[in-house]
Amino acid sequence: YFMAKALTHFNEEGRARMVDVGEKNSTQRIAIATGQVYLQPSTMRLIKDGDIKKGDVLAVAQVAGIMGAKKTPDIIPMCHPLLLTNVDIAFDDNSEPDPETGLCCIEIKATVKVTGQTGVEMEALTAVSIAALTIYDMCKAVDREMFFKNIGLVQKSGGKSGTFTRKQVGT
Repeated sequence: YFMAKALTHFNEEGRARMVDVGEKNSTQRIAIATGQVYLQPSTMRLIKDGDIKKGDVLAVAQVAGIMGAKKTPDIIPMCHPLLLTNVDIAFDDNSEPDPETGLCCIEIKATVKVTGQTGVEMEALTAVSIAALTIYDMCKAVDREMFFKNIGLVQKSGGKSGTFTRKQVGT
């Protein structure tokens, strides 16, 4: 019983299916996801100074994250196409290297909203992931050791299941 309730994307035969949301109430739904890109201090300086040859890294990553949210049902098979009402991508760049690792970090935050019958958690997570991948793509010529951490849902609201807030951010 628990598995059948927890895993809604499987039919009675155990095969994948798209969940029927037709009977669900249309409500405002919001999801916030975050993630970090870790990079060398020299790479962070190039980004801040606008000296990455491919262009303005954070501006391109912001647009890519928005596009990623809008394209989520095209790349995640069981996601419903949604008419998103808002996608906001924000960056918090910590230029001070971590004393332990010597690395800098760009925190990515995606907030996605819709008024509809299903949530936008996957759209927020996709937005963060695509923004991180775009930062990597634009900077890989100078820093192939960049990596991502802590990509996850921070908060969601709306719908039958109500509000969720992640207990521990960054772990």
